[in-house]
Amino acid sequence: MAVSSTAATGKLRGMQITPEVLEEEFSLPTAATRLDFLSRRDNGDTALNTVREDADDDWAALRDTADTQLDVHESLELLALGEVVARKAHDSRLIGIRAALRGGATWDDVAGALGVSPQQAWDTYTEALSRLDDADAAPARELAGARPS
Repeated sequence: MAVSSTAATGKLRGMQITPEVLEEEFSLPTAATRLDFLSRRDNGDTALNTVREDADDDWAALRDTADTQLDVHESLELLALGEVVARKAHDSRLIGIRAALRGGATWDDVAGALGVSPQQAWDTYTEALSRLDDADAAPARELAGARPS
């Protein structure tokens, strides 16, 4: 489990789970798998967690996942992993658009894949290009062409 030490408020027993730490540790598939696992483990109940007294050898308690709630550490991990997955998926958008355009896709095609208008697709792409250095952005801007009307 990836956590970082912190002296700031909001710490959990001297450790803090952050998207930055988890992003370095997990690939997108691994982060998504762990996110899915934690999401499925929690029953979604909004009541405060309560301590359950089970016998030490009560195997039935292991089968009873309907009453499972994540602890604070797992809940914070779930939140951080959600952010990691969103960031990594967002980063892949530029790669996907550029590959589609190189392959001959139109802005209508790209827009359809993103579920937005062609203008919004173009804006998304050019905004992502603004985060690249000039040497990498120049050929990608050329590939984009003029903004669709």
